[in-house]
Amino acid sequence: MPTPLPPFDLDLLRSFVTIVESGGVTRAAERLGRTQSTISLQMKRLEEGLGRRLFQRDGRSFAMTAEGEQLLIYARRLLTLAGEACAVLMEPEVGGTVRLGTPEDFATTHLPDILFRFARAHPQVALEVRCDFTANLLDGFTQGDFDLVLCKREPQGAGDGLRVWREKLVWAASPRLLLLPGQTVPLVLAPAPDLYRRRTLEALERAGIPWRIAYTSPSLAGIQAAVSAGLGVTILSRDMLAAGFQVVDASLGLPDLTDMEIALHRRPGAMSKATELLADHIVRSLEQAPRPGGRGLDVSLPAPATHR
Repeated sequence: MPTPLPPFDLDLLRSFVTIVESGGVTRAAERLGRTQSTISLQMKRLEEGLGRRLFQRDGRSFAMTAEGEQLLIYARRLLTLAGEACAVLMEPEVGGTVRLGTPEDFATTHLPDILFRFARAHPQVALEVRCDFTANLLDGFTQGDFDLVLCKREPQGAGDGLRVWREKLVWAASPRLLLLPGQTVPLVLAPAPDLYRRRTLEALERAGIPWRIAYTSPSLAGIQAAVSAGLGVTILSRDMLAAGFQVVDASLGLPDLTDMEIALHRRPGAMSKATELLADHIVRSLEQAPRPGGRGLDVSLPAPATHR
C-alpha cells in the first residue's frame, strides 16, 4: 500500500507558522481573524495527522519540539510556493505602477528576494522604490507620494501601520577600533532625522557614557565603510553585521538596546489591485521569513485555550 501523504493542509500550516512568528496562539488568532479555540483545534489536527508533537507543553507555556522546528522550515517553503502559484494562475494580467518607500537598510537586507518573486509573478506591474529616512518617508506618504511605505518605529504594539518585522539592534564595531571601557565613544551615524541616530544618543545619555560624532553618512554603505575602517561604533540590526564586524555591547559596557519595529502603511482609501497584491505579498513573505538570529525557532508560547 502506498504511504499516505501527510496532512499538509495549507490552512493548518499557515496557522502553525503564524503562531510561531506572532509569539502565541492569542496573537495568531487575532492576526488570522479567528478564535483561540479554532487555532488550537487546528494544531491538534496537524499533530494528530503527522503523528508528531509539534509543541512541548509545560504548564501554561509550551515551546516547539525538534519536529516542530523541522516542519517550520518546510511550512514556510510550501506557503511561499502556494502564494506564488496562486498569483501566477489567478492574477496573471494585473498591471499598473506601485510606489513603495522603504528604509535603505531594510530594503538591502530583506526586500530583494521579496520584490524579485513579486515581479516574477506579476511582470506587468512596475515598481517605483525610493529609500529614505522614516521621517521623510512618512512626510511623503502624507503628501501622497507613495502607495505603500515600510517605516521604522519604536515597539508599540497596536498603532499606525501593520507591524511586519522586529529588528534586534546591537552596538557594532570593527576589530580595528581601539577603545577601552570608560573612554569617549566615537560614533558613526546617519544624519538627523535617522531613528538609529536618535536611539544611539538617547541611550548613551541615559547611561551617562561620553560620546562624540566621528563620522556622518546618509548611506548604509558609507556607515559600513567607516565602521570597517575602525572610525567608530554604530547601531545596526543584527542582520546587517558585515563581515568582520563585532558586537561590542558587553566589551565596552554599552547599554542594552530594545528592538525596533518595521511597520507597513497602506494609502488610505481604495487601492489599486497591484498595490493590494504587493502589500499582501510583503506581509506574507515577512511572516514566513526566519526571524533575526533564528529567534522564530525558539519561543515560548501561551498554551492554547483547550489546554488551559
